[in-house]
Amino acid sequence: MNTSLLSRITIEAGKCGGKPCIRGMRIRVSDILEMMGEGVSMEQILEDFPDLEREDILASLQFAARRSDIVRLAA
Repeated sequence: MNTSLLSRITIEAGKCGGKPCIRGMRIRVSDILEMMGEGVSMEQILEDFPDLEREDILASLQFAARRSDIVRLAA
């Protein structure tokens, strides 16, 4: 797994409510994931958001995959 992709994900307290974003832009990881979940293709996302790069979308997917693998202890 390419960990350098994760360096594209930034979290800044004063930007987008501290939510994970792409390279300091105001495009949240959750926005990309939601679009993909609605069936929007990677090509369409890149066309709609010209500042994004293919690797940004891959980083969002990798970030989500790693976050979903966190073990939580239930009381």
